[in-house]
Order: sequence, then structure tokens, then C-alpha cells
Amino acid sequence: MTKTAWVFPGQGSQAIGMGGDLLHLPLAQARFDQAEKILGWSVSKICLHDEEKLSQTLYTQPCLYVVESILVDLIKQQGQQADIVAGHSLGEYVALYAANVFDFETGLKLVKRRAELMNATSEGVMSALIGFNREQLETQIQKTPDVVLANDNSDAQVVISGTEAGVTALLSQIKVKRAINLKVSGAFHSPLMATAAAEFQKDLADVTFQTAQIPVISNVEPTPATDAEVLKQRLTKQMTGSVRWREISLQLPQEGIERVIEIGPGKVLTGLIKRICPDLALENISSLAPS
Repeated sequence: MTKTAWVFPGQGSQAIGMGGDLLHLPLAQARFDQAEKILGWSVSKICLHDEEKLSQTLYTQPCLYVVESILVDLIKQQGQQADIVAGHSLGEYVALYAANVFDFETGLKLVKRRAELMNATSEGVMSALIGFNREQLETQIQKTPDVVLANDNSDAQVVISGTEAGVTALLSQIKVKRAINLKVSGAFHSPLMATAAAEFQKDLADVTFQTAQIPVISNVEPTPATDAEVLKQRLTKQMTGSVRWREISLQLPQEGIERVIEIGPGKVLTGLIKRICPDLALENISSLAPS
């Protein structure tokens, strides 16, 4: 049997129209209805008709969680199963759902709260860097106050996060092929999220996690784990900690993984993994799972 990993994209991968081809399925419609009762608004309407809202953290994160979770349900219904799961930032919540650490409703309530807190954080900025000298970048981050490596996506692509002054100062000191300012409300995955993270931890403390039925590789600690308390502890650090996607990708072959399926809109994660681990077989399921 080919050892398979399922990976789940996060904020930035959303696309207008996502989930539209799921609406006629009873399983999906039941999930969309359940989500509307929890959220107070319609995921399907925003995904299909409101691009402006879909790009806002408050709506993006729940929409991605719902659509990706439905795809997980459909794939499992076909009898498919993963040997390892991982998600990028918000995608980690779908990975935990796929591993049966919590149910759909519990996960969505956590994602709703996370999105509200992150959306309300207006301090700081994020910038994606493409083409740079890693050693030079890491040295400069050490020298620059209030800037961290937020997303270590690959050798050639990272995201830095911090105060506007700090990010500007860092960029003036290094050579970068391209720097793209991200349209986000604050400096995600940095110490500037500490207040939001502390509030979120209160919500997380009230939630019971189950032992994962599939090993989960977390953003802040890229090694497989199934213990409920370990997975919860890792999640508590995620809002202020770095997304170590490059290391997650490198870990997959170490675990004997031969095939990776990205479940969700776009092909961002498989694109990153292809550069890091070119020998892995890669697939994407971004719409109705094939029968």
C-alpha cells in the first residue's frame, strides 16, 4: 500500500466559487446548514457570490474549514484514508478534524473564534519574500527587533511578520528578488498576536481533544503526534509561532510517505512540496471528489 499524506491549505488559497459543486450533495448541504447555524451567515453564499468578504479573515477561515472538511468527509466516504495529515496555519484545524481529534462543530466553533480574534488584531504587517539568501535573512531577523519568520514555506519562499517599522528596516538590509505585502489585518504567527492568542487559549482550554486516529504533523512542531494533549499544546502555540512548512515537507519522506494529496482550493502546498521533495507523487482535490 502506498503511504499517503493529506495536506490542507490555509488563508490565501480561497477562491470565489469554491464548494459550489458540492451543494447538490446531501452530506455537503447538511454541513453548510450546520455551519450557518453556528456562524450566523451562509458559507456557500459568500463562497459563490461575495469575493470581498471571502478575502476577509473573519470569513475566509470558516469558509476554508467548512469546504475542506466536506471534501474530507466525501473522500472518507469513498473508503480512502491517510497515513499522516498536516495543514498550513488554518489548515491544521482541518487536519485535526480529519484525524478525528474533534468533530465538525467543535472545529468550526474554534475556527470562528480564531478568525474573530485575528481579524480584530490590527497591529503589524506581513510580507512574502521570494528569492533571497537564507543565511543573510536569518542573520538580519536576529538583528531586527519586532520581526520574525512567520511562514517558512520553502528554501525560496518565506513570509516575515512584525511591526511595519521592523519589516521595512529588515527589507532595506537584504537582497530579495520580490517582496509582496500581504493583505491581512495584522502580524499573524508573531509575538504581536500574543493578546489574541491568550484570549483564544481560554476557548481552547474548554475543548476536549481526542487521541488522533491518524498522526498529525503540527505547524510549530513538525513531527507526527497522536496524543490529544500534545496536539492541543501545539495548537495553543500556533497563533504566535512560525508555520514550519519546509520542515513538514521534509518530514514526509522520513515517515515513508510516497504520495501527497492536497485537499482544498488551489495547488499552493503541492507546489511547495514539489520543490522540496521532487520524488513524491502529488495530487490535488479542490472540488467534487471523483467517484
